[in-house]
Amino acid sequence: MRWPESCKFCESPKPRSFAALMDLYEHNYMRLKCLCPPIKDITGHVVSQVSEAHDLHLIVVEQSRHTTTFCLTYEMADNVPRPNLTLRIYHDARQAEVLSSGRDNLAGMSRGLTDAALLHRWRTNRFLYKWLNYCRKQGHGFDQRSSIECVNKYLSMDGLTAQAGVKTS
Repeated sequence: MRWPESCKFCESPKPRSFAALMDLYEHNYMRLKCLCPPIKDITGHVVSQVSEAHDLHLIVVEQSRHTTTFCLTYEMADNVPRPNLTLRIYHDARQAEVLSSGRDNLAGMSRGLTDAALLHRWRTNRFLYKWLNYCRKQGHGFDQRSSIECVNKYLSMDGLTAQAGVKTS
């Protein structure tokens, strides 16, 4: 999948409408699929490593036929995951949404279209949009080959053998 072009309205600090938010979800889906083409096939915990950048962790929380829920984060030197986003990909709708961002649980927020709820969802998902662009510029990715190489490195440090490209924690 080719990296999608920038989206003019996604750069706006304020949403125009609920439809614009859905477009942002679609752009985030496309970016996530570029960073992690086999997202439907990944289980457990995989790590993308790039020199002179923080390791990017993807931890699958739940998978079903139509959705995948996972955490995407860096693990900082103090072992605190940041920004620690919980995301859900809707494979059939081709959308990705932030469910929680470490301190904020958006899943518990009213699904209503109040201005405050729309603005909060917009800001959080716009952060994901920008962060995914940044991760891509750093060279991060979770293709099967890089995941297996990274897992082999982690497992060899523990004296274990690699299994199917997944580092379990």
